[in-house]
Amino acid sequence: MKLLFFDDFKLGVLNGQRVVDVSSVVQDIPHVHPHDLIAGVIERFGDYRARLDEVVSQSQGVALEQVRIRQPLPRPSAIVCMAVNYMEDGTRSEPAPINAFLKTPSTVIGNGDTMVLPDVPASIFEGEAELAVIIGKRATQVTQADAMSYIFGYTNFVDGSARGLPPPGNVFYQMKSRDTFAPMGPYIVTADEIADPQNLAIRLSVNGTLMQSFSTSDMAHNIARCIEWVTSIHTLEPGDVLATGTNHRGLNPFQDGDVVELETEGLGRLRFNVRDDLKRTWARETPCSGRSRDSRRQGGAEGNSPGRVYVNHRGDSDEPAPSTGRPWHPVWRTGMGWSNSACVGGKIIAWA
Repeated sequence: MKLLFFDDFKLGVLNGQRVVDVSSVVQDIPHVHPHDLIAGVIERFGDYRARLDEVVSQSQGVALEQVRIRQPLPRPSAIVCMAVNYMEDGTRSEPAPINAFLKTPSTVIGNGDTMVLPDVPASIFEGEAELAVIIGKRATQVTQADAMSYIFGYTNFVDGSARGLPPPGNVFYQMKSRDTFAPMGPYIVTADEIADPQNLAIRLSVNGTLMQSFSTSDMAHNIARCIEWVTSIHTLEPGDVLATGTNHRGLNPFQDGDVVELETEGLGRLRFNVRDDLKRTWARETPCSGRSRDSRRQGGAEGNSPGRVYVNHRGDSDEPAPSTGRPWHPVWRTGMGWSNSACVGGKIIAWA
C-alpha cells in the first residue's frame, strides 16, 4: 500500500495514478498534528488495513495531478541518518565504523516543496540520495535477526548538507539540521511491497541530468544491522525515520533554481526545488568527480565557493593533513577549515 498526505494533509492511498481519501477510516485516531495521525495509522496498521483496502476498492479517487502531495511524515520524533554507509562501488577497502547523526523535525519537506539554502558561509551545499526506512513499532534493543520485522515501510529521502562551515570540527549539527534539509516522499510504500530493500536502484537527477546512480546492495552496514545498532543507543517509535546513507559518487552542488528528482526503485519519484536568495554558484561537478588533479585545483575557485586544496587518493598533498583522530584518509579543504569529505580513487567520499 502507498500512503500519503495530500492537500490540507488529508490521508490518502495511492491507487494507480489516483488518490483515494481515506480520512474517514482513521478519524478515531486522536491527533492534534498530521504526524500524530500517520504515526497512529502506522502503529495500528493491522487494525485498519482491511478497511483501507475496502474503501480504496470502492472509490474512484482523484487524479494524482489534481492534488498537492505533502510530506508523508510531517514531524518525525527522530530522523536518524547513517553516516558513510556505502562501499562506494569498491573504492573503499573496508566498511567505515558504523555511525549516525540526527536531523531535526523542521528539516522535513515534501514533494513539490523548496529546499532553501541559508545565508551562512558554507563552501558548498549538497543533497545525498538515500533510502529511508520507516519504523513500524516501538524498537528498543532490537537484534539484527528481528530487525526487519520492525519496518513499516520505505520512502525516498535526501540528506541536505551545508559543508565547510566554521569553526572546524563543529560539523554535523549545523551542517545537517537546517530547515528544509530533509526532503522525503512522495509517499510511504509499505514493506510488503518491497521484496528486497537491499537490492534497489537509486537515481538522483538535477535539472534532468542524472548525477547519482547506485544500488542499495552497496551498503556497508545493511538495514538490519543499522536498526540493531541505533536501537542499542535509543528507542525508535512508530513513524520515526532511519535514512540509510548514500553512495557519494556523483554527489553534486545544489544551487538556486535547481529541480531535483530522486527515484528509488518501487518508491515513486520525489521532486523538489532549490532556492538560494544569494544566487551562489559552484561548478556543476562535485570536487573529485574524476577530473584531473590540476583541473580540480583550478575548478576550486569557480563561482563563489572558497578555493580548495586537494589531496589525491595516494595521500600526497599540498600541505599537511589536519589531526583528525582518525586513520589517514585523503581529504579536501575549504577556505574555512577541513571538511568532513574525502577523495578516494578520484571520487568524493564524505564522512556523511
